[in-house]
Amino acid sequence: MVQTPLPASDRPRRVVLYSHDTFGLGHLRRSRALASALTASDTVQSAIILTGSPVAGRFTFPERVDHVRLPGVTKLPDGSYVSQTLGLDIDETTALRAGLIQSAIEQYDPDLLIVDKEPTGFRGELLPTLEWLSQRGKTKLVLGLRDVLDEPDVLAAEWDRKGAVQATEQYYDEIWVYGVKSVYDPTAGLTLSDSARARMYWTGYLRREAAEVSEVPEDPFILITPGGGGDGAAMVDLVLSAYEQDPDLNPPAVLVYGPFLSGEVREEFETRVEKLQGRVTAVGFESRIEALFHGAEGVVCMGGYNTFCEVLSFDKRAVIVPRTVPRLEQWIRASRAEELGLVHMLDEDRDGMTPDAMVAAIRGLKTQSKPSDAGADGLLDGLDYVIKRTRKLMGDAALDAAAE
Repeated sequence: MVQTPLPASDRPRRVVLYSHDTFGLGHLRRSRALASALTASDTVQSAIILTGSPVAGRFTFPERVDHVRLPGVTKLPDGSYVSQTLGLDIDETTALRAGLIQSAIEQYDPDLLIVDKEPTGFRGELLPTLEWLSQRGKTKLVLGLRDVLDEPDVLAAEWDRKGAVQATEQYYDEIWVYGVKSVYDPTAGLTLSDSARARMYWTGYLRREAAEVSEVPEDPFILITPGGGGDGAAMVDLVLSAYEQDPDLNPPAVLVYGPFLSGEVREEFETRVEKLQGRVTAVGFESRIEALFHGAEGVVCMGGYNTFCEVLSFDKRAVIVPRTVPRLEQWIRASRAEELGLVHMLDEDRDGMTPDAMVAAIRGLKTQSKPSDAGADGLLDGLDYVIKRTRKLMGDAALDAAAE
């Protein structure tokens, strides 16, 4: 017996979230937060995340959220890319990823596609799918941008090289910025048309919650996190040097290396941690790091988007040590947040990256203002706003009205 397909308005809603993830965890973690909120609110009934993250399988995903792992790539010091494991050249790897993306979307038939940060995808791999979806006209397309991308001039040159402005103008129904315009406008240097800017919405930052708050130290501690860890060795070294230099420095620290801080550097850090005799304890990777944020007295971290959202969400006194290469994104975010009184930044030019500076910063956490004292709660409406925009995009007026 042949079954008649349900009308689009009656069938369960579906969303695909694309995150290219050539390095780090940021895109995957942001996509997971969005997918979790959309399914938990029943705005959509299921979600698939397309990700190139090599550690996607180490994360837990909520009910009705799954992921498809795209073949991974690695960025070399000269800026070029190679396949992580397949032995293919980068053009072959990109073509394989592009085919997998289009096949997954054709089979899953989503009502909404949310693309994280890269309008054309990694090396343009999304363009065939975007063109197909545009011609078909059934799926709404959203470009999601974090609060800071890079310096305006650098970003403009990058987007021009990739054809990103043209793709944004041509394909996307809406542009969501996961931040607040009064804090920073990541598109300031882009030559977007008035029409494209009229489709732009500032959602606010994406609030995080601790699903489980057990299995954290009972005694006071500060959390040390370099995010994914791939570029966090200098920050970890500085924190360990501070505890080594000052035997009275407290409270003790819990260090989460992140999955990409490994090898000989990690082994050397482990040796130093052991010599500190419990004043610093360390773990390699914690997929539910929100629980540690929840329990910490304060935080020393780098300046990535997700970490910043967690600092605000859990209202933690924080010292941010931003990276400045290969882009100034983290420094811009941390500098602006410090201006607003949300965090303290350890700036290389102003403070110096020395053990003395880190000791002073850690000691200062006790008397530092919390983000809520500077109005952080008013910045964290992002997930609620995304839910509302999604319902409007998909024409779910009844659901949207019920949420008012």
